[in-house]
Amino acid sequence: MTKETLSYKYAAKSSLTKEKGAENLLLSKFSEVEKGSAPCFYWGSLKHPFELSRCLITLSNIVQSSFNLSAFQLALLKDPIVTAGNEQLRFEGFSHCAGVYARVDVLENGHDGEFIESGTTNVDFNTPLIAELGKIKKNDELILSVGQQEVGFHKDGASFTERKVPLPSKWIKGLTTVQQYFSESDYGVTLTRIQAIQLFKTIPNGKVKTDYFLINRGRKYLFSPIKSTRAICIGGIHRLRLLQPLLPLITWLKIYPHKNMQSVTFILGFTELNFVFSISRDYWRGFSGEGAALEELIEDLPDALIRAFDTCAYTNQEFNPTLLSFEEPIAITKIDKFATKLSAMGLLGYDLEKNGFFYRRLPFKLERILSLNPRLKGAEKLLEEGKVTILVHSATKIEARVAGSGVFHYVVLNDDFQKCTCTWFSRNQGERGACKHILAVKKKVKNE
Repeated sequence: MTKETLSYKYAAKSSLTKEKGAENLLLSKFSEVEKGSAPCFYWGSLKHPFELSRCLITLSNIVQSSFNLSAFQLALLKDPIVTAGNEQLRFEGFSHCAGVYARVDVLENGHDGEFIESGTTNVDFNTPLIAELGKIKKNDELILSVGQQEVGFHKDGASFTERKVPLPSKWIKGLTTVQQYFSESDYGVTLTRIQAIQLFKTIPNGKVKTDYFLINRGRKYLFSPIKSTRAICIGGIHRLRLLQPLLPLITWLKIYPHKNMQSVTFILGFTELNFVFSISRDYWRGFSGEGAALEELIEDLPDALIRAFDTCAYTNQEFNPTLLSFEEPIAITKIDKFATKLSAMGLLGYDLEKNGFFYRRLPFKLERILSLNPRLKGAEKLLEEGKVTILVHSATKIEARVAGSGVFHYVVLNDDFQKCTCTWFSRNQGERGACKHILAVKKKVKNE
């Protein structure tokens, strides 16, 4: 774990208080990136407070859970992220091990309030707050404020609640990688509430180290260790138990498998509220080590274009890459690469229900996010030291030699096929993204 620390500064602790018969939920905010001056993102009432409170409790349980870290690492809390804008609220976070991602989407008709400022921020989720959320009943009224309720409350010299935590590098990398996995996932099946409850009863006890499969027998769905035709693969299936408290409240459950079965996503549908839950193929690996977006980060795109997009984009608005190609000087052939690179830089999220990206700027500096990819940094170092030699460069095939520590590695790129003789590639066979040697060769070829 990196020794670098990240300091969260909150104007006050998040709290839930009762006033004039209504519950007032104040979520204190913090972001490394301050694009506006308003100390409050959103203020208003939530139409389904009981369901939302249970979703936020589940999100908190996920953020505080781990499936492969030590007790010491588990004790280091990280705070969820809230994105407010375009008539939507999104709460998202990762487990400590970065193998479980969750997002709560409050849809356009799920609230009645004012977006004072659009943006994305960390919010303080403390133990007393979670305990109070558990007391919310079905008929309670809930007022939500992301930031200080009184706009203009902040003054110079104000005191802060500050917590220093190790920089959650796995968390940040996972937040960028999982968006690409979403974009590569396809709709699988929709279950009713009863079908979902019956399905989850078939989750085996204990920690499961082998793959399980979602199969259909007649009109009944179940999890089985035996693979069958069109079965959806689920690794680390014991992680799904985090969802069980929500199942009696849902209307439907949709499942989206990744095209290569490297992840699976469950969307729990409530009234005007969705809960998105995604798990990596292996519970011990997590999304942060996949490297799915590394090849997109080597794509050279104008910094001015990226800065212009970041400045002008509106939070939670759908990303329209084709329209952007007409408005900005970017080749239509690079549009898909542009969307994936923006996602890898923490500027886009992905909505499976709408089948498209949306603008969401993570509350971390761009240079911080880009510095968290050791394979990309390794590739750049190889190029700086002149260790990459192109041997063959034709229209269909590229062969290269990359100098290592007392050994040469050979890279072959042939249309969609790529191979390297290094240990990393031999061990992972490209399932966790390209090795630094392949990245270096591709970047050198692009720049020639």
